[in-house]
Amino acid sequence: MALKQLDTVAQKINLDPNIHTVLKKPERELTVSVPVLMDDGHTEVFTGHRVQYSSVRGPCKGGIRYHPDVTLDEVKALAAWMTWKCAVVNIPYGGAKGGVRCDPFKMSTEEIRRMTRRYTVMIMPIIGGRRDIPAPDVNTGADTMGWIMDTVSMFEGRTVLDIVTGKPIELGGSLGRREATGRGVMISSLQLLKKLGKDPKDTTIAVQGFGNVGSVGADLLSKEGCKIIAVSDVSGAFYNPKGLDILDMLKYVKTSKNHLLEGYKKDGTEQISNEELLFSDVDVLIPAALENQITDKNADKIKAKFIVEGANGPTTPEAEKILEDKGTIVIPDVLANSGGVIVSYFEWVQDIQAFFWDLDQINASLEKIMINSFDGVWSLSQKEKVDMRMAAYMIAVTKVANALRQRGIFP
Repeated sequence: MALKQLDTVAQKINLDPNIHTVLKKPERELTVSVPVLMDDGHTEVFTGHRVQYSSVRGPCKGGIRYHPDVTLDEVKALAAWMTWKCAVVNIPYGGAKGGVRCDPFKMSTEEIRRMTRRYTVMIMPIIGGRRDIPAPDVNTGADTMGWIMDTVSMFEGRTVLDIVTGKPIELGGSLGRREATGRGVMISSLQLLKKLGKDPKDTTIAVQGFGNVGSVGADLLSKEGCKIIAVSDVSGAFYNPKGLDILDMLKYVKTSKNHLLEGYKKDGTEQISNEELLFSDVDVLIPAALENQITDKNADKIKAKFIVEGANGPTTPEAEKILEDKGTIVIPDVLANSGGVIVSYFEWVQDIQAFFWDLDQINASLEKIMINSFDGVWSLSQKEKVDMRMAAYMIAVTKVANALRQRGIFP
């Protein structure tokens, strides 16, 4: 998917074939074995990856995910998308990604902690505050980042705040970081509605995924007056045509098993399948789960007029063609969910300066960058008569290509 998208945009902007050749391959790929002593006394060996796709615009930046389906190809694609994401919102980072193939839901907290520390040591030769700064992703969070920061600090003999972002506030994390990706999805959704002259109070929304991104996005959009009529997570989907009680659902997952919606009950709310959620008759669909959710097998059944991608790569290129033919507007992941990396950048800057901002400053700065980036992509989309993803990629790849051209090929 990632390579196909790059090839398409390269043709559109007449990209220098030599630069295109360079941008098709990651700068560095590291695959490591991660032996972990499990609670029952046996040793399990997990496979971990860290891919640095491009550092021509600055240090590499990207999350770490723990999931049974992690592969090197997936991590490479996600690292490429991080490269374009940082460029489209014009923050001085390149792109990276990491992952460990495991099932964290079948592991204890101590097992995950030991795995995290060992994985950190294995990738330590290539990460650093001026080289590659990890962050949370699927099934990782502030605790995970705190363990990584502590592990590196123990090896260096000093507290290294800028090694990761998404840390706990007490360990140099930034206010607003946890909500940043979901807040960015909210800002992108509202900007789209504004461009089209649509009132949020007359807008229905379905959200696939009720993790960090989906739950925050749903909460903020409901507070803006939008009617969230369907949400889902890995345990199931829930539907209420009159609008779900998002605050009640957030309260439920705080104490539920594995923080899932499974078992949630509320008058007027019924359980539906994930497919039914995707095919809901809504104005806006927000896929905020995993990649490859909207494919050529189901795209023709999507009824939503607009799709705002909270997840990375939820729509395949084949599906996008079907959606385009139907007139569906897609706000791409590299723009819609960039709030997380923007506030990660703010956190990194705060750590380096040892000077921390208040929440109003962070949210105002995030909103300014998101709106400026959205306006730039929207304007190019209208001018060049291309979809929003193509416009975003044209902006991002041009920026990375220009940086590569100006730096030249070493030696």
